[in-house]
Amino acid sequence: MATALNDILFRLSRSSSIMIERRSILRLTDVSSLAELAHREYQAGDYERAEQHCMQLWHQDPENTSTLLLLSSIHFQCRRMERSAYFSQLAIKQNPLMAEAYSNLGNVFKERGQLKEAIDNYRHALRIKPDFIDGYINLAAALVAAGDMESAVNAYATALQYNPDLYCVRSDLGNLLKALGRLDEAKSCYLKAIETCPTFAVAWSNLGCVFNAQNEIWLAIHHFEKAVTLDPTFLDAYVNLGNVLKEARIFDRAVAAYLRALTLSPNNAVVHGNLACVYYEQNLIDLAIDTYKRAIELQPNFPDAYCNLANALKEKGKVSEAEEYYNTALRLCPTHADSLNNLANIKREQGKAEEAIRLYVRALEIYPEFAVAHSNLASMLQLQGKLQEALLHYREAIRISPTFADAYSNMGNTLKELQDVQGAMQCYQRAIQINPAFADAHSNLASILKDSGNLADAITSYKTALKLKPNFPDAFCNLAHCLQIVCDWSDYKHRMKKLVSMVQDQLESNRLPSVHPHHSMLYPLTHDQRKKIAGKHASLCLEKVSLLHHQPFRFSKKLPAGQRLRIGYVSSDFCNHPTSHLMQSIPGLHDRTKVEVFCYSLAPDDGTNFRAKVANEAEHFVDLSGIQCHGKAADKIASDGIHILLNMNGYTKGARNEIFALKPAPIQAMWLGYPGTSGSTFMDYIITDMVTSPMHLSHQYSEKLAYMPKTFFIGDHQQMFPHLRNRVILESAEDATAGRRVTDNSIVVSGLDIKPLLQVACVREVTYGGRLVEVHGSQRKEVSYFTKLTVLTIPSLQPIQNMIRTNSPSCTINGVTIHNGLVTQQTQSKASAGEEVPRDLILTSRQHYGLPEDAVVFCNFNQLYKVDPSTMRMWVEILKGVPNSVLWLLRFPAAGEAGALAAASEMGLQQVNRRILFSNVAPKEEHVRRGQVSFQNFITYKYRLPMSVWTRLCAMDILLAWTFCGLVVL
Repeated sequence: MATALNDILFRLSRSSSIMIERRSILRLTDVSSLAELAHREYQAGDYERAEQHCMQLWHQDPENTSTLLLLSSIHFQCRRMERSAYFSQLAIKQNPLMAEAYSNLGNVFKERGQLKEAIDNYRHALRIKPDFIDGYINLAAALVAAGDMESAVNAYATALQYNPDLYCVRSDLGNLLKALGRLDEAKSCYLKAIETCPTFAVAWSNLGCVFNAQNEIWLAIHHFEKAVTLDPTFLDAYVNLGNVLKEARIFDRAVAAYLRALTLSPNNAVVHGNLACVYYEQNLIDLAIDTYKRAIELQPNFPDAYCNLANALKEKGKVSEAEEYYNTALRLCPTHADSLNNLANIKREQGKAEEAIRLYVRALEIYPEFAVAHSNLASMLQLQGKLQEALLHYREAIRISPTFADAYSNMGNTLKELQDVQGAMQCYQRAIQINPAFADAHSNLASILKDSGNLADAITSYKTALKLKPNFPDAFCNLAHCLQIVCDWSDYKHRMKKLVSMVQDQLESNRLPSVHPHHSMLYPLTHDQRKKIAGKHASLCLEKVSLLHHQPFRFSKKLPAGQRLRIGYVSSDFCNHPTSHLMQSIPGLHDRTKVEVFCYSLAPDDGTNFRAKVANEAEHFVDLSGIQCHGKAADKIASDGIHILLNMNGYTKGARNEIFALKPAPIQAMWLGYPGTSGSTFMDYIITDMVTSPMHLSHQYSEKLAYMPKTFFIGDHQQMFPHLRNRVILESAEDATAGRRVTDNSIVVSGLDIKPLLQVACVREVTYGGRLVEVHGSQRKEVSYFTKLTVLTIPSLQPIQNMIRTNSPSCTINGVTIHNGLVTQQTQSKASAGEEVPRDLILTSRQHYGLPEDAVVFCNFNQLYKVDPSTMRMWVEILKGVPNSVLWLLRFPAAGEAGALAAASEMGLQQVNRRILFSNVAPKEEHVRRGQVSFQNFITYKYRLPMSVWTRLCAMDILLAWTFCGLVVL
């Protein structure tokens, strides 16, 4: 900007020197007709005839200083600097006090680049003649060229003190102040110039530049339009107007401004380039390409045009041509930062990560204030797992460009990966505030709202993203998942059809699918598609670790004699999580004479007994959560000499499959935490069984099948909840006397030792059963079942009913204390969480949950996203077939309750609010225990995690499930 200003001021100084010479001649000429003729010819630009007449005058009077001064000016205009200096020196010799001659000599020195000599001559002229206005103007121009801006400001200001009405000079002073960043002072100068001469178009345009710099876009547009109205041939004003309209994204008017500029200057390559940029923004890519090519034709050494042409070609999918033009721009200008950055983007997309990083770094070496390059480099560092370094570059990008919406959004992604939810949310919101039409930021915000449980706002944000960008697979697939969570099945078939089509298109075009592997089981995708989805995510892990340049690990193929087998379990769920609930005893069950057990935690200590038990029972417990670099984490595992490394996360939350991608152990296997294939080349086995993974379906796995004898599944619930194996049903003496049949579990008491209760009540055994029909295609098979229940008859249920009604912690029955099962979280927090075994007798009643005491209660305690319309339709048909029955579900989440009820009603279920009942999510022990008051547990059709099944079995429930190819059926 400063260089451009210097050029402008230099041109102005030349004009000023002409004025000086002109005025000097007018002062020094006599009334002779020849002198007057020479002056008129000079003013008309006829320098050749003016010189001829001046030479006649000089020969007649060699000492006439006016003639010498005019000759000096003529030679200056004809770029004959030696002759100009010669005649200025002759004038000075004749009159050493002629200020104008010193000023003209200064002009010659300035033109030669001898700025010190020029400034000395201007200052000498001003010492001779302190009110010499043109001398101050020329001095200011020379000081600008010398970089002495403050002295230049003073020189202009002094000239204006002598003549405040010099609006051109005041405008020049404004230009200088604007270049110095003193925008308010510059604005005052332009306003004063306009006040002096309201038709001075240059000042209007310059004032528009100030308003543009102050982000007063509409004022800038107004002033540029005023400038071109005053001077319809003002090329720079049209260009400035087009530029500000382009930045304001008022593209139609920007095009009109640039086209008007081209009528004034048809061969202006820069204007053609700017016009092409607008066409590009309007998505008129072909027109943009043609216009960029025209700019290059007019100016073949125009690196900006080559770079922008490459951008347009890349948009058309012509990546090879784009790469060629970026390289052309760099041949013309090796320091062209935009081309380096954009070429790096291509290298990144080609998988050449290291080359991309090198180019980003080179761009920043050339231009450290390049915000986009900082952001792009940060994204590469994020891929490498260098999250803190990535944050530094994102913050630098934002410092440079505070309205850089992309940088805010990308920084939000990094903060999200660092589990800084609030920080990420603030970044996304700031990105949207800057650019409300930023679809990616809306989608990113929606994702973090979804993860935070704010489903309503997440759905709104996803829908906003899709309005802004209708063909947006990530937003569409995530919206589909949100709608699945809240049981919004409106237009379900069309949604699923579109989702499957999107995924197939992404797979065919070798892009990362927008459906996560963990969610792929929810949708009507083929097994092959699910495997490929997992495979693409595995490939992404390999791409990330390739940036680490980590040397492959080497392993011995033989286990040394006497050395134990070292097994490593890797999980983010060694905490209060279902995985630990299932396997917390496993590390201690190994034969320590043969096996050395290592547990590697990917998450920090949550302070629970689950974490402590795994840590205590493993021979070695290593917390890797503080080692963010995947390479260093893999180094630690390899240094421990692990022989078999088990991946217990798969693609669930908290997974770090990048560690496994580095292959720190010779044998790596999937187990337990993820119910599907990894799709990877770096996992060797999946531990399973013949029922879960039949051999004829082995092609659906990327791993080899490692069969366990009976089941791959394990469970620790018998250790966690042994009190649930001892349970009795309570009835009142009145019910027993009346002969009312106990057919269901309305009131149940559980405990490690129920003998005290048996000793104070009448005990009887009740056996009941029935017949179930198994349907396998066209075949039907009847199965009988029988269950024995222990029933205790107590005098009255009133104490229990009062305890439940008042939410009291306990009550007494014949001297035996019974604890309220609904308040264990307050009275026994560790036991409530499943970290300890309750020592008390705990009562669970249908009354606790608003369930009818005389109805058949079916239940399903899964998250609602695992239910789909076909599953709900089957449940509704069962409810219709069993009139005195209800379905008990969880508000998991609460936002899904209304959708599930509405769907059931549309499926023809009457009195839906009485037939489908919801309860809140409960602590672990209550969650398992309360299933005892139901009759039968439904298992979801498409997505039945073993954890859910095991929980119900431990509660001694009856399970009802449907066969689904490739998954466990119980």
